[in-house]
Amino acid sequence: MAVGIIGYGAYVPRYRIKAEEIAAQWGDDPEVIKRGLLLYEKTVPNQDEDTVTIAYQAAKYALVRAGIDPKEIGAIYIGSESHPYAVKPSGTIVAEALGMTPEIHIADYEFACKAGAEAMFVCYSHVKSGNMKYAMAIGADTSQGAPADALEYSAAAGGSAFIFGSDEEKIIAEVLYTYSFTTDTPDFWRREHQMYPQHGGRFTGEPAYFKHVVSAGRNIMEMAGLTAKDIQWAVFHMPNGKFPLRAGQKLGFKKEQIEPGWVVPWQGNTYSGASPNGLTATLDSAAKPGDLILMVSFGSGAGSDSFIFRVTERINEVRDMVPKLWDLIHGRKFYLTYGQYAKFRGKIHLNPDV
Repeated sequence: MAVGIIGYGAYVPRYRIKAEEIAAQWGDDPEVIKRGLLLYEKTVPNQDEDTVTIAYQAAKYALVRAGIDPKEIGAIYIGSESHPYAVKPSGTIVAEALGMTPEIHIADYEFACKAGAEAMFVCYSHVKSGNMKYAMAIGADTSQGAPADALEYSAAAGGSAFIFGSDEEKIIAEVLYTYSFTTDTPDFWRREHQMYPQHGGRFTGEPAYFKHVVSAGRNIMEMAGLTAKDIQWAVFHMPNGKFPLRAGQKLGFKKEQIEPGWVVPWQGNTYSGASPNGLTATLDSAAKPGDLILMVSFGSGAGSDSFIFRVTERINEVRDMVPKLWDLIHGRKFYLTYGQYAKFRGKIHLNPDV
């Protein structure tokens, strides 16, 4: 039974802050940031935007492309590291707003930046097993970095939604293979009651990101009997601009094969929808019927989920139904000063007891 994505959508906020603005605040050299990390600006959620509103908008677009009744969806899972409630699911709010309740299974997922891909894996498995007709996975975040931390340049906001189904005439991208690679690698964490995450500096590179992403990518290609030459597009988790390029090169991919997903880090997409957002960007702009797409996520802690998709003819029918990710990224933008950014993100505490 063929199972794959029958609807997808993405959303990123219109507010942005440039790398130069953050660098000026802390005395950093913006050219080092841009050349070293390939980060130029990042998305910033408006004061009335959070993980729930971002997930809702991405899900609305996915439903339009799927062309199905929301009541037919058997599960909705939202992966995020910035759920607005510590004890209350984001999924119930989104499902209620979309008209999916009450006969639906709902759960919120967490696994740092791979929580969205984790939700995709479970939704695919539900449909593949015949447990339900359709299932929706969402990766969405409003990530934060501590003032003066390197994460301030990359921890951003956005999200993607994917509806999985087995209707062959509706499948946009069929799932051919899945694979997961996970270890206990403490490279990034945030304990209860802490406002900002901590990380292990350069330790987040070789033993964390590259070990897991490259292993997951190499092993799924071996499982499929494929090499980089057989795959048209590769999408990797994007904590910055250089990491996905280097991971792709380690696996034998050329820069032009990584490009559709690689451009997304220019917006600072370090969040649970980062690699899924790269997938939506590829489906929106580059992928043609018959193309194979490798997607490899990464979540600190640490693990990677990998997928190989085959694009179908239906991509040409649904691509222009809703705003594309590129429309949202390069459309109308509002740039913030660092002071405005600090206000939007709640970095200034007026109550000394908080």
